[in-house]
Amino acid sequence: MDANKARARLRTEHAEITALLQDTERAGEEDREAEAEGEVGDSVDLAQPLAAQGIDDAVAVTLRERLDAVERALKRLDDGTYGRSVRSGLPIPAGRLEADPAAELTVEEAAAGP
Repeated sequence: MDANKARARLRTEHAEITALLQDTERAGEEDREAEAEGEVGDSVDLAQPLAAQGIDDAVAVTLRERLDAVERALKRLDDGTYGRSVRSGLPIPAGRLEADPAAELTVEEAAAGP
């Protein structure tokens, strides 16, 4: 994938993730406020704000991790190392970068784990 196309896709994804993260964090805060204020109907409902808060927090963690990956990819574009594995320096196949412009490893390296 050429650098301009990669940069455009990564910037678009960055903006989308940032908006989703803000919405998720806002929802989590609303769930925490509802729990703190006791805005529940009966004893069966007591767990609902807590469960929703846990889901919001888990989604936020995943979004932050993806946002970090996108930011690292943008930095690699700036550094001139984009398209190469951060582990081995081997080229990442174009198809993998098309599927995931923030890919940091070759398929084989990713399958092998940390």
